[in-house]
Amino acid sequence: MKTTTTAAALVAAGLVLAACSAGSGSSGSSSTTSGTGGSTGQAAVDTERLRIGLVAEPSNLDFTRTDGAAIPQALLGNVYETLVKVDQEGEIQPSLATKYTVSKDRRTYTFTLNTNVVFHNGTALTADDVVYSINQVKKRWTVSLKSAMDVVTSAKATNPTTVTVTLSRPSNQWLYAMTTRVGAIFDDKGTADLANRPIGSGPYEFKEWKRGQSIALARNSHYWGEKPTFDNVSFQYFKDPNALNSAMLSGGIDVIGTVQAPESLDQFGNGDYQVIQGTTNGEVVLSFNNGKGIFTDKKARQAVRYAIDHQALLDTCWAGRGTLIGSMVPPTDPWYEDRTGDYPYNPDKAKQLVGELTTTTIRLRVPTLPYATACGQVVESQLKDVGFDVTTDQLEFPATWLTEVFTNADYDASIVAHVEPRDLGAVFGNPKYYTRYNNPTLRAALAKADRGTPEQQISEMKDAARIISEDAAADFLFLMPNLMVAKPGITGLPQNAITESFDLAALGTN
Repeated sequence: MKTTTTAAALVAAGLVLAACSAGSGSSGSSSTTSGTGGSTGQAAVDTERLRIGLVAEPSNLDFTRTDGAAIPQALLGNVYETLVKVDQEGEIQPSLATKYTVSKDRRTYTFTLNTNVVFHNGTALTADDVVYSINQVKKRWTVSLKSAMDVVTSAKATNPTTVTVTLSRPSNQWLYAMTTRVGAIFDDKGTADLANRPIGSGPYEFKEWKRGQSIALARNSHYWGEKPTFDNVSFQYFKDPNALNSAMLSGGIDVIGTVQAPESLDQFGNGDYQVIQGTTNGEVVLSFNNGKGIFTDKKARQAVRYAIDHQALLDTCWAGRGTLIGSMVPPTDPWYEDRTGDYPYNPDKAKQLVGELTTTTIRLRVPTLPYATACGQVVESQLKDVGFDVTTDQLEFPATWLTEVFTNADYDASIVAHVEPRDLGAVFGNPKYYTRYNNPTLRAALAKADRGTPEQQISEMKDAARIISEDAAADFLFLMPNLMVAKPGITGLPQNAITESFDLAALGTN
């Protein structure tokens, strides 16, 4: 057996559900400004509390039964931990497991656990908790990402600090999936009320949730790892991006976690704030319902792709900030290829295809998120210009959008940022997913990528991205940038947001 403690061996094995493979670790490498003006941005950083402004408050706190990114953004890595985690370079590192080994046939993983871990309710982490958590994904989780655990045939506690997991076949995706919410480790006696009272082993404990306002976390005084800088952290939620900016300018928050009005960044450029600009793995997708309605016709899908002037859209709805990619693969993934040329802006070609359709009606249903509503207006206008009959309605996010679009697939098109790392297979490889895309050729490419050598994985994943793009399974509007604003004394903010979590333990002060 080969002992592995970093991502090097995993890169060699190849990964399908990994996070971005490149990144930068702190605000020190980001674009920042500083100055001596008198705004609140210059106030000394209070380590007793940190207030982070976000949008998209979760509907509950149980990511075992509720899809969406808002819950792991707040809880994963902060309240809940995993056996292994991804660092800012995209490499897999030990976490609750001090090390792991992989058998030569790549089917058996043996994890050695940290012996100093105590859950927030006071019980010690044991191998039984890990086995319980893996089995719960297979037996009781209901969210779409649970399929990442299907390849596991058994998880066994060989002693209180050792867990052996056996897979039915070699899988390049499984270990990386264990760095995501799927790999969260629960106390087997602490899951009675996950929707309201999460209990984990992380550097922060859940303290309070004021619905419609904030989620408060408190530093775990018994944490096994390095003590986090801030005693208390609150995620404060704003539906209006202007209100989010105002809260920063007035000193009501210390960090804007995700700038939702990029055209407003200039107001923070006076030297009193640090402005961080990087990238993410959040593909803003104009998704099609491939299972029913107008987009069962490939000509309709192709017409939409030709009709969208992506640069004009990005300039109009997101102040030109972001990256045009043309596929479901960000440039930080090893199998990225620029596919923006597959369907270049060609309104004449779009009009020709629209003229060949039996119906031109599109029901565009977008979530009430700033980027989605702003880009939805541009998409509607551009599609109408080539002859589509588009009606747009906005659905409250997350609850209504998740029910109507994600769960019931009651839509023709929608716009949403897919922020889960390396999620091409999750979004298009499962015919029951909300995109309802059913392509055996794609699934074959994904299966080969998961089983194959590193070289085969890269080749097959490139093929998968090509298949999706050429078949116009969706349109890829742009890659969401990482835009953050913070008080200048806060350190450790990531330039590139490459995981599901807002990592609070990485933050500090200077």
